[in-house]
Amino acid sequence: MQQDDRSGLLLAASGFASLSVGDAIVKTMAGEWSPLAVAALRFTIGALGLATLLYLKEGRGGFRPRNHWLQVGRGACLAGATLCFFSAIFAMPLATAMALAFVSPVFVAILSGPLLGEKVRPLVWLVSAIALCGVALILRPNLAALGLVALLPLASALFFALMVIMNRASAGQGSSLSMQAFIAMWATPFLILAATLGHLSGEPSLAVGVPDWSVVARCALVALTASTAHWLAYLGTMRAGAATIAPVTYVQMLVATTLGYLLFGDVPDLATFAGAGIIIGAGLLLWSRTPARSPAKQPSGPTGPS
Repeated sequence: MQQDDRSGLLLAASGFASLSVGDAIVKTMAGEWSPLAVAALRFTIGALGLATLLYLKEGRGGFRPRNHWLQVGRGACLAGATLCFFSAIFAMPLATAMALAFVSPVFVAILSGPLLGEKVRPLVWLVSAIALCGVALILRPNLAALGLVALLPLASALFFALMVIMNRASAGQGSSLSMQAFIAMWATPFLILAATLGHLSGEPSLAVGVPDWSVVARCALVALTASTAHWLAYLGTMRAGAATIAPVTYVQMLVATTLGYLLFGDVPDLATFAGAGIIIGAGLLLWSRTPARSPAKQPSGPTGPS
């Protein structure tokens, strides 16, 4: 392995691990504030920070995307993925939610056919069937205990897959900083709207009162860790290549499991371990048999919003 590959893998692994740290911080706010409000505040802080950086680096010209509506769609999908994932980790173990979210690459492979005109190979359908077996293993006990809430990570994975496909479509339309800023800036109004509707619904768990200062501080910390994580993953991809980096995304699962145990006492059951292993194995099979793409069309990144 070349030196660039080693440093790239280390940078990417650090980035993916940082995302799970952010997810764990989000989970510490369960019961303290609405998950919808947490998501809205986290992205408001992140969007302001990224917009400031973009202005300082590229000036007003950096805020002019080539395809405005594509950026709106990216933001809407990220908002949907975030709302579903934050709500999920408020209600279920972090490792369980993360394991289900890892079905996202399979969704990307399936949806790339009808949405991007790519040919869906027979292997994709085989991998999808294998991954669904893993999903069923994890959902079987959780669906009985949590009801439809257990499906939230799958909804998050679907939204995230749509976002990844839109990211492919927007490749080359701006700098990496502008792309990150645009998606955060457009996700924010959708999240604020969702938090407002949740508050007006009358559901006590979605009520948006004045948060404790520690909640605000933790939201800011999540915004910082997420932005840093995406930057590290980007640097790692540039050094080692997306194909080399892709399997390292599963560091998220290892870190999430460890933090879930250390911070919340969550020990995944055998079904979760088995299901996660099947889903990860399916993802690795898909990665190993996927033809290499050009760097512009093969972004590597996390499998959850954070």
